[in-house]
Amino acid sequence: MAGVEALVSDAGDAAAAKALVEHVARKYGRIDILFVNAGISRLTPIGFVDETVFDQVLDVNFRGAYFLLMQAAPVISEGGSIILTSSTAAVQGIGGLSAYSASKAALRSLGATLAVELAPRRIRVNTISPGFIDTPLGGKMGLSAEQMAGFGQLVAKTPLGRPGDPDEVAAAALYFASDESRFTTGAELRVDGGLTLV
Repeated sequence: MAGVEALVSDAGDAAAAKALVEHVARKYGRIDILFVNAGISRLTPIGFVDETVFDQVLDVNFRGAYFLLMQAAPVISEGGSIILTSSTAAVQGIGGLSAYSASKAALRSLGATLAVELAPRRIRVNTISPGFIDTPLGGKMGLSAEQMAGFGQLVAKTPLGRPGDPDEVAAAALYFASDESRFTTGAELRVDGGLTLV
């Protein structure tokens, strides 16, 4: 694809975030749109969460995002857009997702704070909070058939009666990236089929 550069960077590593931003700034001079979308989860009841699991989840979902934003903020162009991916788990109690939910709640809070901090430069900061989206995440989490069935029951409670499609989350990101949202900052858009209403 012409005009596309793909870079490998560890989302949970602050040094990698610094190197990534430095590369982009050196080569392109600025960042117009930053979509912070990396995330991992581990379905583990709190009594079984060890420090390794906790650190992995928090490093990728919050710490890494925080330091990426810290490095990127100075090179975001005036009038630019930052989009964060949180989760409806940040506002719902879902057993076994304590570390994940806490990390996504922290990211959601950070988005609101940065919306205020970066407003003088007309940089918009908005958050997307997806519900259950039809992605391979369940398989990557190593869920058992019983655990997958439990998530299926939660999906069945979604008022729209189905999981979301990745394209539906992408459409929300495109809205926040575009001039259509030029007067929107500090907002959270829940792409969850109404799950947080029940």
